[in-house]
Amino acid sequence: MNAYGTFTAPDTVRIERLLPGPIERVWAYLTESDKRGRWLSSGDMDLRPGGQVEHVFRNSELTLNDDPAPAKYQRHAGAVTMGGEITACEQFRLLAYRWGTDANASHVTFELTPQNDKVLLVVTHRQIASRDNLLGFSAGWHTHLDILADRLEGREPPGFWKTHGRLVAEYESRMPAA
Repeated sequence: MNAYGTFTAPDTVRIERLLPGPIERVWAYLTESDKRGRWLSSGDMDLRPGGQVEHVFRNSELTLNDDPAPAKYQRHAGAVTMGGEITACEQFRLLAYRWGTDANASHVTFELTPQNDKVLLVVTHRQIASRDNLLGFSAGWHTHLDILADRLEGREPPGFWKTHGRLVAEYESRMPAA
């Protein structure tokens, strides 16, 4: 399992992963629907500021040999669609967008830095509306990024919901007091 994210503000989590390169490959897994659908969500992205983002999550289909979604996340067991809007895009370096379209929309930034034959990916999710969402997003990003790392390494990842459930408990113990 990879390193845990850090809470850099009461509404922000930051997670780093050192991934196998090249950077163009990692960028493709962030921006191309078919590749992104193997670790996070499918859906179109218009890669320019103001461009629309579509996420179609199928968390229960990301991995083999998984548990069913916990009761709390049953609405996430099937296909769940969410929109967003690109706020910054610098090919192979930076992708940022609004996560959601409602009043509780938050903001996600992906920063890529080459490190020899690896790529440092830093994901920062900020402006998260509630502590409960911060907990779910932290465990979710950790789980999704571990799946990405496994996919890039050519390994079959462990079950999404099995991993997510364990990480929710771990992040709850790591979160600063409210």
